[in-house]
Amino acid sequence: MFKTFSKRNLFSILGVLFPLFSFAQAEESLSLSDKIDQSFSNYTSWFVDLIFYEIPFSEAFQIPWVLIVLIGGALYFTFYFKFINFTGFLTAIKVVQGKYEDIEKHGADTLYADPTPNTDENIFETMRDDSADGEVSHFQALTAALSATVGLGNIAGVAVALSIGGPGATFWMIVAGLLGMASKFAECTLGVKYRDVGPDGTVYGGPMYYLKKGLAEKNMAGLGKVLAVIFAIFVIGGSFGGGNMFQANQAAAQFTQLFDISGGNAGFFFGIGMAAFVAVVIIGGIKRIASVTEKIVPFMAGIYVLAALIILGANYHHIGDAFRLIYEGAFSGLGIAGGLVGVMIQGIRRGAFSNEAGVGSAAIAHSAVRTKYPASEGIVALLEPFVDTVVICTMTALVIIITNFENGFMEYGNEITEGVELTATAFDTVIPHFSIVLTIAVILFAFSTMISWSYYGMQGWKYLFGKGKMIDLVYKILFLLFVVVGASISLGSVIDFSDAMIFAMVVPNIIGVLLLTPVIKKELTKYMKAINKKKDALDEGATDYNNL
Repeated sequence: MFKTFSKRNLFSILGVLFPLFSFAQAEESLSLSDKIDQSFSNYTSWFVDLIFYEIPFSEAFQIPWVLIVLIGGALYFTFYFKFINFTGFLTAIKVVQGKYEDIEKHGADTLYADPTPNTDENIFETMRDDSADGEVSHFQALTAALSATVGLGNIAGVAVALSIGGPGATFWMIVAGLLGMASKFAECTLGVKYRDVGPDGTVYGGPMYYLKKGLAEKNMAGLGKVLAVIFAIFVIGGSFGGGNMFQANQAAAQFTQLFDISGGNAGFFFGIGMAAFVAVVIIGGIKRIASVTEKIVPFMAGIYVLAALIILGANYHHIGDAFRLIYEGAFSGLGIAGGLVGVMIQGIRRGAFSNEAGVGSAAIAHSAVRTKYPASEGIVALLEPFVDTVVICTMTALVIIITNFENGFMEYGNEITEGVELTATAFDTVIPHFSIVLTIAVILFAFSTMISWSYYGMQGWKYLFGKGKMIDLVYKILFLLFVVVGASISLGSVIDFSDAMIFAMVVPNIIGVLLLTPVIKKELTKYMKAINKKKDALDEGATDYNNL
């Protein structure tokens, strides 16, 4: 009923979004970018205030309610799944390497239940067919999801966190990453478990589907439908915000600064160019997105991490001092406004924004994987927060803290307005003109994040409005318009709205995942039994079908 109603009224959503593009009422003296900024801020500030409303535990102790939900869920998943964030790490590496591809494709019972060697025979079940539902490999699903998380949150977001919360924010970013590994495992397992597969093999998955179908199995169909619709609305907003405008904004800022392009409309024209490139890729769907991201993400991350290692190596004598500042700031606040709680909130907020654990977005990309065991992709997914936050965000923070010792370009406690520019300054102090390379990396990071988030938003859009070429086209046009909007407005407006939309997704997602934890545990047990069955069979001399 909801979808039927929505199809008849699809274009009415343009009426809701139209004010964002109504700039004529702004003062004539303002540039086009300033008009967009003013209009956008006026229409979104109420939502930002609602999502980040702080619960006052005391005069000096206030925490945004949404962070309590996020961290509380991550802690519960960590304990419930017996620290899967650590115990499943090596297994995750092996799965990505394809060690268990045979059982994921055909099932352990099919391949290894028969103790007979079956040597020198052409066994039908081991032939490389597409019997397992899904569109992409474990590695492609991982890189597609990583492309949405490894991005400007690691570059600009870390700089913002340090400017507000000081070095101690780094510690809490790492904590958010480690705890987020359990959340990511849980939601991505459910993403595969409850996905829909169309007649043509196209996969439709994510929280919308496991909230509706999973909770229906628990006789909570009404709650499941409501949560699914709420999530779908927020994931569309998230695709326009953190997955789009924030990326375009910071890419435009770095590009215009590097080439010293002045003028209030420079970002606007950059946004048009970026939108054109994004349009070329998002038309192709998840297969084209995965084929692009599996090449771009490792390359981008490799260059960025290598440059960070060079800087850390050149300043090795400051590494100990940097960690001392991080540790002291994490538990004292070092005079930062809000003290310990303020530092903790900034670190966790930026860490969660970067790795999206608990948000549910990554489950959409991971649901497209080819496998018979949902938990196999959940285990792969726990690598995301580790790579994104524990490794890359920490490296960015160390580079900024260490180079700031001697150059003093940042005063902790004073919020910056341009995150990428500050990180570029830090890199340039050791590697002259690295800002040129960083600009290319920033644009590629932004590009890969936008194309992945376009897929996330599209899945939410299809869930609400149905599947059809015209419906898809409306979403893609709106998405591309927001690329231009993001490149044209200030970081403050963008980052507040982006955070709000991303964190709004947490609420329906965490509620559903908490209620479905027994299902996840059952799937994990099933997959680990399959792995053990293969190991036992190989020990007894069975054929390893991965090598056929």
